[in-house]
This record gives sequence, structure tokens and C-alpha cells, in this order.
Amino acid sequence: MKGRSIILDHVQGHEAAALMVDGKLEDFLIDGDAPLPGTIYRARADRAVKGQGGMFLTTPDGPAFLRQVKGLAPGQMLLVQVTGYAEEGKAIPVTQKLLFKSRYAIATPGAPGLNISRAIRNEEERDRLLEIAHGVLEGAGHGMILRSACAGADADEVAEDIAAMSDLAAQILSESEGDIEVLTEGDGPHLRAWREWSEPAEVLREEGDFEHHGVLDALDAALSIRAPLPGGGFLFIEPTRAMICVDVNTGSDTSLAAGLKANIACAKALPRALRLRGFAGQVVIDLAPMPKKDRSTFESALRAALRVDSEETTMLGWTNLGHFELQRKRGRVPLAEVLS
Repeated sequence: MKGRSIILDHVQGHEAAALMVDGKLEDFLIDGDAPLPGTIYRARADRAVKGQGGMFLTTPDGPAFLRQVKGLAPGQMLLVQVTGYAEEGKAIPVTQKLLFKSRYAIATPGAPGLNISRAIRNEEERDRLLEIAHGVLEGAGHGMILRSACAGADADEVAEDIAAMSDLAAQILSESEGDIEVLTEGDGPHLRAWREWSEPAEVLREEGDFEHHGVLDALDAALSIRAPLPGGGFLFIEPTRAMICVDVNTGSDTSLAAGLKANIACAKALPRALRLRGFAGQVVIDLAPMPKKDRSTFESALRAALRVDSEETTMLGWTNLGHFELQRKRGRVPLAEVLS
């Protein structure tokens, strides 16, 4: 199956969305039973944990953890938003910096101003979008970001999206008083697919499309700890309680440059492999043997691959043992936890 396809279906009773590019599973969204990222609570401050630099909160979905202490007092009510998935047995991660995301616009209370994605470079297009936004946001008390999907989009659709996010932000901000409550839930996989996968694609939504178009077979492969690399190498990607361990193997390649080639292939393939599996947190890569002078080549390849990845990842650098470390935001539920 050539080209881009977005497939909306269900797996084991869970709503899910798959992005296929030229017959290869490029991205996959699925949610379990945990609160969805983007959910907004009216929460109550419970107790400060100064050693961890944060405050435990009470929410309708259980305890949450806010990395902030200054200016907060036990019993205080505040608006917070879920930023990701918690590790098993830990509190829900939340922030006070609320964002209201849609396909074309992101409302940013507390961060005034109108900004346009840097990916939109055409000055005439930027002027067109500014005119649309100013016509909708006159008198609004919060900021707005126009996303890259706005480029070439219908003016009425962009204006409608901007207005919807502006109105939602105003509504939520007006509901700061009262007891703990879920004020709005985060977007499910189908809505997130519409929001984030904005490039042109065929959309398939019939029941059974996952099976018909190879998604289920690709998920079986993603549940394996082994991931093949171009050139005959492969990765072992294994989650532990403390971190995600990645081992790079050269496979059948015995040439002098086998290690460097496998490591560069790893750099290009790893973001997708982690994304499909829903792995995050601390990631430690045990690379194939290569000279130290080639480390910068590996770093450049990995940085380029992470730049276009949808999940926020920080490159932390090399350890004394020659491993490379990453810190990856927990923006997804681990696939194995849902499809057990």
C-alpha cells in the first residue's frame, strides 16, 4: 500500500489510530485506562514534598504530582493539566501551564501574543494567517499559536478552530472555583490522529481495517524486543523498572565499519521503535563498538532523527562506559500494557 494512510479502528476494545507510510507502520496511538494527556482538573493542593521540588494534589482520578511548591499552600484549589502517563504506582504528572490544542491552533493562557509556526516561512501566508487570527481574537485575554497545519488551509476552517480553542480556554479558566472536578478530558486516539497527523493522507475507518492493511502484524512486531536494522543489524529494546535498555548488534556484517554503520542505522530507527512501543523515561543505548572519533557522527544522526519525532526527547550524552543516554517524555502508554 503506497502513500500515507490513517487507519481508525479498535484493538482489544481500545480505540486506536495507525499511520501507515508506504505500507510501513510509522506511528500508532492507543490509550488504556489511565487519564489522557491534556485532561484538565480543578485539583486541591495536598502536601508539599520539598525534597522532590513539588506538591501532591488530589484529583477525581487519584493523586497527582505538580513540580512546583512556591506560592502554593495545602487546601488551595488550582487548575492543572495532565502532561503524560505515570509509571505504575506513581502519581499523575500535571502542570499549571494549560494548553488547548487543536489541528490548527493552540491557545496559551498565561502566555500572551500571537505566534505562527516557524515551519511556515512564506511571508504572504504568514500575513494571511495573522489577518485571520486577529479577526477572531480581538479582545481575547490569552495567547495563540498557529500550527504548521495552517499553511494553505481553508480560512474558515482555521478561523473556526482558533475560535473554538479561544472559547474553550475562556470557559475552563472561568471554572477555577469549586470542588475537585474533571473540567475537560484529553483527546482520544482518533481525535489526536486528526490533530497531529495533518499531512494529506487517505483515511480508512471501517471495522477490521487494522487487519486488512497489516497493522496487526506490525503491532506483533512492535511487541517483540528485537527490531531489525537496514544492513543486517538489529536492536534489542528491553524495558526494566528503572530504564529502557537498547543493545545494538551488527548482525552478519563483519566489515571494519560494521559498528559505525549499525550505530547510524540505530540512530535513524530508534525514535520510531520507541514511539511504536510507547517507551519513555530514561533510555540507555549500548552501541556497537566504534572509534571515539565517530561519536559525533552518531550524535548528528540521532539529533536529526529526534528533531522530526513527535515525542520530546533530550540527548544527555555519553557515560564512562561508553553508553549513550536519553531522557524521553512519557507521552504515551506502553503498548505492552494495553495489548497484553
